[in-house]
Parts: sequence; C-alpha cells; structure tokens
Amino acid sequence: MLVPPTRLFATANTDHGWPAAPMLEEDINTGKEPNSVAGTLLRKWSPPSYLCRGFSIVTLAGQVIIRTLKGKIHWRNTLQQLERVGPKSVSVCLLTSAFVGMAFTNRSVGGVLALAFSRELSPVITSIVVAGRIGSAFAAKLGTMPVSEQTDTLRVLGAEPVDYLVTPRVIASCIALPFLTLLCFTVGMASSAQIADSVYGISINLIFDSAQRALKSWDIISAMIESQVFGAIISIVSCAGELPPWEVLKVLGSLQLRLWLSHFLVSLLLTLHYLTVAS
Repeated sequence: MLVPPTRLFATANTDHGWPAAPMLEEDINTGKEPNSVAGTLLRKWSPPSYLCRGFSIVTLAGQVIIRTLKGKIHWRNTLQQLERVGPKSVSVCLLTSAFVGMAFTNRSVGGVLALAFSRELSPVITSIVVAGRIGSAFAAKLGTMPVSEQTDTLRVLGAEPVDYLVTPRVIASCIALPFLTLLCFTVGMASSAQIADSVYGISINLIFDSAQRALKSWDIISAMIESQVFGAIISIVSCAGELPPWEVLKVLGSLQLRLWLSHFLVSLLLTLHYLTVAS
C-alpha cells in the first residue's frame, strides 16, 4: 500500500516574526505550497504599459476639458505659452513649408497643389514641426518640475497643477496651430509659384487663378480644424508622457519620455493623415 507524500511547511508567527514550529499539511494531488497560485499571479501582474499611457492621456484630456468648461484658466500663463507656440515657431514652420512647396512643384502646380496643401500637407507639416519643437519643450519643462518639487509646491499654495501647467499649453496649441497652418499654406503656395515661374516658365497669375478655381472655403476651414485637433493631441500627449493616471504631473521626469513621445506623436499624426486621405 502506497503512502501519500506529506510535505512540511513553516508558517510565520505574527507575534515576533520568527518561523513557528513545523506544520504538517497534506498535499496529495498537486504537491504545491498551500498559498494560492492565483493570488500570487494577481499580486505580480501589472497592466501593459500602453494601457497605462493611453489611460493617462484620456484622464488628463478629461481633466483639461472639465477645467476649461468651469473657467479655471490661468490666462497669464496661457499668453506666455501662446507666444512660445505661435510667434517663436513661425520661422521653422514657414521654412519647412517653403521647401516642401518647392519640392512638390516638380509634380504639380496650381489647383492640384493648392488642394494638396490645404487638405493635407499644411496641417501635417505644421503639426510635425510643432510636435518636434514644442512637444519636446513641454515634456522637458514639466519633467524637471518634480525634481525640485514644484508641483507639490503648487498644491501647497492651493493651485491645481492641471490649471496652471497643462490647460494653458493645450489652449495655446489649439489657438496657434490653425494660424500657423494658414501661414504655411500661403508660403508653400508662394514658393511653388515662384519656382514654377522662374524654372518652368509658368505664369504666376495662371497658377493663382487655377488655385482660386479649385479651392473652396471649406478646404481652408477643414485644414484649420484639423490642425487644431492636432494641437490638442500634441499638447496633451506631451504633458501626460508615459505615466499612469495617478502619477500624471507628479513624476514626469523619465529618460525614455522624449523617445517615446516622438515615436507616438509622429505615428499618430501619420495615421490621422492616412485616414483622412482614405476617406
């Protein structure tokens, strides 16, 4: 007759912390410790990083919308961020748009290029340039604040960090990007017309007349609305970073923040661009 195996386990004594006397426990079927395996797995399990990132972005976006609707906006900081996003980014955006207009002159001019610039190129070019310049600046600025405990100081003084730090940046990006897009469209068309006239001998008046017949008012309005959506996405993602929602604006300093931020923003903008083209 076979005797079922018996294993010895030591249980911790909660009084003094030392192991108590050995205790016999039958483990015939599984041969495992009496602790629950499911409980151990649940304690060791953590949600995927992309879920935490997405949830933190959605949480922060909801906070910004609620704070904006309640009128809790720091206007002085909003004007400062508007100056940084708008006038200080004009030169880079216009230079990029001018070279893109020159490059596309080899393929199309006039109305075709005007439609391409108004519907797709201008919002995407402006958003990518702003994401690289302003998005990284937002992430770097907010990333250094927890090191010197500036966010904790804001809470002690009775100021909400979302109202003082995030909402002004989101509002500034949503206001500045449509105007930057309009300027990029104008400069891109002007540079294309100049190259077409000087190199290919096509009259500038003919190019602008073709663009005027092809364009509609909704093309320009849709480009500005699209860039406004891009501005909100760029600013919220830059402020949220890669942290879970309970750590947003508490510890934003991370060595992988800029790398992940650049990949995420470029992938998101290109995805939205291709979706718009497909529709």
